[in-house]
Amino acid sequence: VADDDMGDINHQLERRISRLEGVLRLEKTITESGGKIFATNGEKADFNTTLQKCKEAGGSIASPRNPGENDAIQHFVKTFNTYAYLGVKESLIPGKFQFLDGTELGYTNWYLNEPSGKGEE
Repeated sequence: VADDDMGDINHQLERRISRLEGVLRLEKTITESGGKIFATNGEKADFNTTLQKCKEAGGSIASPRNPGENDAIQHFVKTFNTYAYLGVKESLIPGKFQFLDGTELGYTNWYLNEPSGKGEE
């Protein structure tokens, strides 16, 4: 394939992806922060089902690492008027949390007296 043809193919793919992302934004099922795409299907599910669905989609459950990513997750909470699971878990030390892979949280934005595990963290 010639370089010109490859450039045309790349341009066509970029346009198609851009259009598809635009439709998903209109449907309020994706948002973006820092080059990461955050997505939802808008359905309610338990934590394990959520983990599995994220994995099937080629991603992982949202784990906010900065205010922008936290805002992206909040977008879905507000849009769908529900809570969102995060990719964090309580560590062996009560009251301390970590990412699902065991690494320490470097960013948190808990409400006062949270997290309590009651969905209002």
